[in-house]
Amino acid sequence: MQQLAVDLGERTYPIYIGPGLLAQPELYERHRGSGQLLVVTNDRVAPLYLDQVVAALGDPETLVLPDGEGQKTLARTEQVLDRLLRAGFGRDGTLVALGGGVIGDLAGFAAAIYQRGIDFIQVPTTLLAQVDSSVGGKTGVNHPLGKNMIGAFHQPKAVIADTDVLATLPDRELSAGLAEIIKYGLIRDLPFLEWLEANMDGLRAREPALLTEAIARSCRNKAEVVAADEREGGVRALLNLGHTFGHAIEAGLGYGEWLHGEAVGAGMCMAADMSVRLGWLGEADRARAVHLIERAGLPTRPPSGLTPDRMRELMARDKKVVAGELRLVLLRALGEAVVTGDFEPDALSRTLAENARPE
Repeated sequence: MQQLAVDLGERTYPIYIGPGLLAQPELYERHRGSGQLLVVTNDRVAPLYLDQVVAALGDPETLVLPDGEGQKTLARTEQVLDRLLRAGFGRDGTLVALGGGVIGDLAGFAAAIYQRGIDFIQVPTTLLAQVDSSVGGKTGVNHPLGKNMIGAFHQPKAVIADTDVLATLPDRELSAGLAEIIKYGLIRDLPFLEWLEANMDGLRAREPALLTEAIARSCRNKAEVVAADEREGGVRALLNLGHTFGHAIEAGLGYGEWLHGEAVGAGMCMAADMSVRLGWLGEADRARAVHLIERAGLPTRPPSGLTPDRMRELMARDKKVVAGELRLVLLRALGEAVVTGDFEPDALSRTLAENARPE
């Protein structure tokens, strides 16, 4: 087992990474409150792993929600809150989020707002959740007009990333997680990007040592960024490379048509394209980034049916819009990203025209 820390002073918490962690009672015991426990999961994960977690926790309350990005709503959050209230949870209760990014975000948001905040533990079961969404305390749900527009910062007490669960992950979900891993190399860790280029085939073949290294390296990158900027006032926004384009794709298609990582993969290619048009990134480096994203099994362009005007409309609702100005994460070089609203508008127009395609 590897152990990292997200350094937030008194709120510092560990990330545990390794095989067989789901069933280790002591990991939960270190970080749970003194009161009741509720495990929130979905109907895809529950048949595979809920029994292990229940056995490790003793006799917790459980709530199984439907699977899918379309379930990440206020209505499902209310369902979690209803269970907490009916079971008489106090402020010493603990919520355990067992699932991918949807469950982690939704359950974490419920923990953030129940009695103004109770403890929760992240137990991510997808690669994307293990390397990204479970770390950093961003919680929330979607709105029909925008992704993750309703939420709160609420840090977990611990992240327990059991690498054994990746054996049951569908290939498409594995690729979605690789998108967020590639992101860390592109924005701040060029040696990691080079390592990914050398090991992408092994990662897709699920070689355990390579996956563990990729997860640990990704979590270390994210932990450093979160420790420097917990509430996304500055450098943390770099973690959104490709996300403004990607969130527009997700919202435009309808949540769940594409996986989040698939949309981010295409979005990172669009960000690289725009960076070239601004004269910041060389064409060879753009091609290098796109090739790696393609090798990960990810789309490199949005699907047909999203016009440039529709993409622009959806991007205007992004959380990084400040005083009506759209701010994007772009690449100055491979391994060096910047958040900026100071770009030539025509560069964005040409990127959208090249990539967003009508039916």
